[in-house]
Amino acid sequence: MSIPLSILDLAPITTGGTAAGTFAESVELARTAEAFGYSRVWYAEHHNMAGIASSATAVLIGHIAHHTSRIRLGAGGIMLPNHSPLVIAEQFGTLETLFPGRIDLGLGRAPGSDQATFRALRRDPAASDAFPQDVQELQAFLGDTSRIPGVSAYPGRGTNVPLYILGSSLFGARLAAQLGLPYSFASHFAPDALTQAVALYRAEFRPSPQLAEPHVIAGVGVVAAESNAQAQVLMESVRRDRIQLLLGRGRETPFTEDELDMLLESPAGESILHMLAYTAVGTPAAVKEYLEGFAEHAQADELITVHSAPEAADRLMSVRLTAQAMGLAAADGEDAALAARA
Repeated sequence: MSIPLSILDLAPITTGGTAAGTFAESVELARTAEAFGYSRVWYAEHHNMAGIASSATAVLIGHIAHHTSRIRLGAGGIMLPNHSPLVIAEQFGTLETLFPGRIDLGLGRAPGSDQATFRALRRDPAASDAFPQDVQELQAFLGDTSRIPGVSAYPGRGTNVPLYILGSSLFGARLAAQLGLPYSFASHFAPDALTQAVALYRAEFRPSPQLAEPHVIAGVGVVAAESNAQAQVLMESVRRDRIQLLLGRGRETPFTEDELDMLLESPAGESILHMLAYTAVGTPAAVKEYLEGFAEHAQADELITVHSAPEAADRLMSVRLTAQAMGLAAADGEDAALAARA
């Protein structure tokens, strides 16, 4: 059986595009993922980034859920230092009540923004230090107890929305192991500590009511196309877009092509390109070979794929080709008809 595949949708707003257009594209991507047998689609919390539209993560999840019927949807993740656990329990308890059995809640410790934005969120920089306690407080709010006497989450209490710890370091791996929660490693943009973190998580894992055995989700980029040449052209666009997104923040105009050429060769550019180290690029056969090898390398139980081609049509193509190459089972009914038309 093929390893389960999921998708992290970065909800990109392309140059000249709009948030409304991005939301429509995200609906189409989720519907395609559902039709082609992916396990889940997650959305990440980012703030003050003109190229990403998933800042109101819970709202976006609810919108996508209204336009799909079975696929799991969730946060990959909510940056808990930005929020009180009670508010997140209420938001995701509401989602679980509206869409029972379909909601995931991945939690990260980073602010998901720069320091100025963090201040604009009215949060204390020390909030990250309380992450382990906040995770347990949130878990209690979603269960049948509360760590704050007299305070419960309505909706939220008793929904038991499954929690996932997200991370790119040993800190998150150890916390996920101690709490007996699934661990999702952000190797799609932070590759360096992958094998060490997964080994630590598996070695220190303690069973919990949510999870009897360790479960590792590893992030990996995918650019699948009909030919290797086409895939390489798309991958070059991915590299340039990543430089534009991360080095062009705060600029009124995008970098020119000549400026991008220089930045790609700069130390800052090389550091950003290193973030894409774990990326499958090529034909469906090449992508299948890469993903199977990566899953073994990462000791992963599930892969969460990031299809980063700049245009929505190319991302959908990559999603379809990857599913077919990896032998995912297409859904029945209307979703099967969608898969057949693709």
